[in-house]
Amino acid sequence: MTTLLRVDASFRVEGSISRGLADSAQSAWEAEHPDTKVVRRDLGLNPLPADAWPAAISAKFAPAESRTPQQRAAVMFSTALADELIEADAAIIAVPLYNFGISQHVKTWIDLLLADPRFAPGAPEPMAGRPVLFALARGGGYGPGTPREGWDHATPYLQRIFGDVFKMDVRIAAAELTLAPVTPAMSELIDLSKESEAAAHVRANEHALELARRLVRPAA
Repeated sequence: MTTLLRVDASFRVEGSISRGLADSAQSAWEAEHPDTKVVRRDLGLNPLPADAWPAAISAKFAPAESRTPQQRAAVMFSTALADELIEADAAIIAVPLYNFGISQHVKTWIDLLLADPRFAPGAPEPMAGRPVLFALARGGGYGPGTPREGWDHATPYLQRIFGDVFKMDVRIAAAELTLAPVTPAMSELIDLSKESEAAAHVRANEHALELARRLVRPAA
C-alpha cells in the first residue's frame, strides 16, 4: 500500500482551481495505486496556529525540562507535520498565488517542517528523491513577456524549499489567468484562461501517472 500526502491551501472549495488540479493528480495516482492511503492536510480550511512556529523555535534554545506547555505542544505539532511528509511515498500540494506569493498558512506549514531536526542543515535528507507535485493556480499571467513577469514569488520559493532544500523530485502543473472569468477587466483573456486550466489538468494527470508508475510496489 502506498501513502499519498495531499495538502490544500485555497480558502475556496467550490470552484477552486488548485483543488481541481490536485483532484486530477490524485485520481491519476489512485488509478495506478488503488490501495493508496491518502493523508489530507487542508491549510485553507484549517489554518495552522500562527504562534506554533515561534514556540517550536524558542523551544530549541530551552532545556527540555524548562520548556513551557506551549513550547512542548509546538514541538510535538512540528514533529507530527514532519511525520506526515516523511511517511508519504509522494505528495500533492495545491497552492494558489495570493498577493504574488504563498499564503501565511503555507509558510507556517513549511516553517514548522523546517523546525523538525530531521530537516535541519546537515541532516540525512529523508525526502531526497521523493516526488512532489505542485498544483498551482495564478490569477494573472506571469510568463515571459507579460507585464508581471517575475511577480510570481510563490513558485520559485516552493521550488527552492522542496527541490533544493528537501531534495525532492518536483513537478508542476500550473493554471494561469484564473481570475479572468470573474474580472471584467480581464474578460478578453477568458479563452486563454480556460486553455491554461485545461492544459494544467493534462499536466497534473501526466505527472501523477508518471510518478505513480515509477514507484516500485513492495514485494508481496
